[in-house]
Amino acid sequence: MRRSTLWRRIGYRLEAILLHALFGLARLLPIDAASAIGGSIARTIGPRLPVSNTGRRNLSQAFPKKSKAEIEAILRGVWDNLGRTTAEYPHLTKIWDYTEESTGAKRRVEFVGLEHFAALRDDGAPGLIFSGHLANWELLPVGAARHNLSVASLYRPPNNPYAAELVRQIRSAAMGGLIASGLEGAIGAVRVMEKGGHIGMLIDQRFRRGIPVPFFGQPALTATVLAKLARRFDCPVHGARVERLGGARFRVTLSPPLPVPRTEDANADIAAIMAEATAMLEGWIRERPEQWLWLHNRWRS
Repeated sequence: MRRSTLWRRIGYRLEAILLHALFGLARLLPIDAASAIGGSIARTIGPRLPVSNTGRRNLSQAFPKKSKAEIEAILRGVWDNLGRTTAEYPHLTKIWDYTEESTGAKRRVEFVGLEHFAALRDDGAPGLIFSGHLANWELLPVGAARHNLSVASLYRPPNNPYAAELVRQIRSAAMGGLIASGLEGAIGAVRVMEKGGHIGMLIDQRFRRGIPVPFFGQPALTATVLAKLARRFDCPVHGARVERLGGARFRVTLSPPLPVPRTEDANADIAAIMAEATAMLEGWIRERPEQWLWLHNRWRS
């Protein structure tokens, strides 16, 4: 075994041990305490890490009129949200199912667009749901499963195989089906939709083999699987948004279906669908920029 491979495996195991410990500690704490502690640690340490320079660059590019102080405030919010989301991970099902004991009515998650959800669930046809890394985005498939909407989620597993297995265990216990991204994932998504199923996916990450789509005024390489599936199955496409309302309380909104053009120019249709979906996502981010994950190099060509 090469020395570099050995050290990588050791590093992966250490990361996995740390992740197990963090999740174990978070699981022992009440939801609000875990969320608050996770946010506090992340917003204290995160802005000092090198990756935050990517976040500052992205924010300055997206919001050129904002001051340095405003950019730093948003960046602290980004880390706060990321820390909270990580600490909330072991509590995903509890967050969605929680009801205030004193009243029996107040829940941690509000739901807007229930009529669109019901139509998607009950029409007996395939459908697509897209979102981005906003607030606690992991609540979306949990909510679908809790409301009897069968959704298989396309996701990119962590590079660390030990961490990937831990994440898979938590996700599979709380959510519907999971499909790892890639060629096999695309084939799996087609099979699900051929049976009348639903696919959920995040569309806000850079995809090297994607097409350039306008995003905050700059072209961003974007995967086209959403548009290709929509056009192939001529099915409804909905945007799903998660907003953090404060602490571990959220609002989930399901949009009306987007228009899906079907002309003789397939490439133009695909570009139009992805531009429409990305524009919707951009609007959500502009409203709550501190709740989006600005820390990856989204605009790298």
